[in-house]
Amino acid sequence: MADIAPTAGFDRDTFHLIEKDGHDGGHSSPVLLGFWIYLMSDALIFASLFATYGVLSTSFAGGPTPRELFHLELVALNTAILLFSSITYGFGMLAMEEGRQRSVQLWLAVTALLGIAFVGIELYEFGVLASEGATPQRSGYWSGFYTLVATHGLHVTTGILWIGLMMVQVAKRGLTLVNKRRLLCLSMFWHFLDVVWIGVFTFVYLLGMLR
Repeated sequence: MADIAPTAGFDRDTFHLIEKDGHDGGHSSPVLLGFWIYLMSDALIFASLFATYGVLSTSFAGGPTPRELFHLELVALNTAILLFSSITYGFGMLAMEEGRQRSVQLWLAVTALLGIAFVGIELYEFGVLASEGATPQRSGYWSGFYTLVATHGLHVTTGILWIGLMMVQVAKRGLTLVNKRRLLCLSMFWHFLDVVWIGVFTFVYLLGMLR
């Protein structure tokens, strides 16, 4: 009996260590669950902004309408840029699964550059609209438009900063379990922004051209 106790204790310690490692790197991590909850709360915020925009979508106050000012070709180009950035991030995730650190950083850099291009074109669009009199103060419609679209743009900007931070983390610490989990959370966030933008492009720009 004296020889059994240390073996049993060793087994319990070994089980604890294995469980801990799996907990840190596995998909069942409470961090991932918490991030899913955050994304759902963020989805509710965007849902309320879409609803507000819908209520204000005919409140032009005699001002310019979206059909008069929207440049759909530019918005379509911006949409393609953001959607393509999801593909490049996907390549980065594949490289992460294969343990190719440099490829991960390369694809993260490409994704960040595409995100910067998206935000830059969006700011250019805001400038053009404002120069033509479509400012947030002009009417209820334009207030709802800027609030919805700019909120999405701020999220994209946050994602770009997050990508930059992850590039530094991967360069310093490599593809550790913690960094992989963070990259997975960032992947969910970035793809979520794509889904939201598809809604913006459809309900704000495409339907706006019919008004």
